[in-house]
Amino acid sequence: MLLPILLHVLRIVGASFIVMSLFSCSGTKPANLGIKDGRLSPCPSTPNCVSSDATDSAHAIAAFQLVALPVDAWRVLYAVVESLPRVQIITATDDYVHAECSSAVFGFVDDLELHLRSAQNSIAVRSVSRLGHSDFAVNRKRVESLRGLLTQRGVIR
Repeated sequence: MLLPILLHVLRIVGASFIVMSLFSCSGTKPANLGIKDGRLSPCPSTPNCVSSDATDSAHAIAAFQLVALPVDAWRVLYAVVESLPRVQIITATDDYVHAECSSAVFGFVDDLELHLRSAQNSIAVRSVSRLGHSDFAVNRKRVESLRGLLTQRGVIR
């Protein structure tokens, strides 16, 4: 008696995942990505964004302070970002990287931006969700995880 009910529930759950994968949760690529006047775009008012250019405590996060030559740090940063699971680099220049980061289960897409600021010996960072309101600090954790990986490789402090 319990087995048919369990099989029915499993079919419903399986069908739900198939339907959700057909309707990707990627959202539309934001038009405000990139560097404008030497800065990353401001965070939206929602709590699902962090940026080293933000001035409010809810969105602010420290930039990566370089301890290696900027060109060397940038090369290492690119390799680290490229190796992250479910991350695809969309745009890369000598001083800017935009990557799309997808969540494991539903495929929600966040935008990660990095800007090399050689004159300040730093890398500015911004990570923002495309959809929703709260992100359960996923973007902040992503940036801090990246900070840890770059610190381990000796290019930032």
